[in-house]
Amino acid sequence: MRIAFTKMHGLGNDFVVLDARDAPIPEIDAVAAAAIADRHTGIGCDQLVLLEPSSMADFRMRIFNADGSEVEACGNATRAVGLLHGSAARIETLGGVIAASPAQTGIAVEMGHPRFVWDEIPLAYPMDTHAMPVAWEELADPIAVNVGNPHAIFFVPDTAAVDLARLGPEIENDQLFPERINVNVATIVSRQAIRLRVWERGAGLTRACGTGACATAIGAMRRGLVDRKVTVKLPGGALSIEWREDGEIVMTGPAAESFRGDFDAAAYGLFEFGTAG
Repeated sequence: MRIAFTKMHGLGNDFVVLDARDAPIPEIDAVAAAAIADRHTGIGCDQLVLLEPSSMADFRMRIFNADGSEVEACGNATRAVGLLHGSAARIETLGGVIAASPAQTGIAVEMGHPRFVWDEIPLAYPMDTHAMPVAWEELADPIAVNVGNPHAIFFVPDTAAVDLARLGPEIENDQLFPERINVNVATIVSRQAIRLRVWERGAGLTRACGTGACATAIGAMRRGLVDRKVTVKLPGGALSIEWREDGEIVMTGPAAESFRGDFDAAAYGLFEFGTAG
């Protein structure tokens, strides 16, 4: 059989979207997800996104990183899926139910409430997540935030000066983080703007990370460095992040469809059908 896909991106963070909401497809596992995501022998993407029926929301979104690991949330993928869906929707994820809707400047996503307690990140042992007493060379005293998935944020004078390709995987896989960690290096530009680079757990350096932008903005707000609504500038473009008074994080930014196609399921070892939902 052949499986249809839609290739999409949010600020250069790219996705292969498989839609199983109306008709089932063979069960996707880590091996198949990594094979599809491979940029040399597969379709190529940062994340594979699978849409399925949901009993608690309009539909369910599952997200697999390029290494095949399944993750709780992805802000850029949610905007892409919101664009594909075409109207306001509540979306079930491993990180909780979130909402996406069309906005004047793209797609607005209500990402839920941030979490700060050490075992909600999670960390391996109790620690003050507001200023963690740890360091990896020049990267020190991060703030940890969970916005559906875990992030450590380091505020630095110049994001470009950090060798994130080298330090990112070291921090991601440190024993302090039992579920690994997304690594963010951020520079405060003004009360309304932040510059950000992200080493994404399971994907590596990325042009944009929506949850990273949310976590970094919340971390900067907690430390009193910026206002409650900021622009986060990533290598792929800018996102607007607002932390509303009710505690909800709202991320707004563009998404785009690149192309559509299909592939031979057997070429990726997909034979047996799973049960969607």
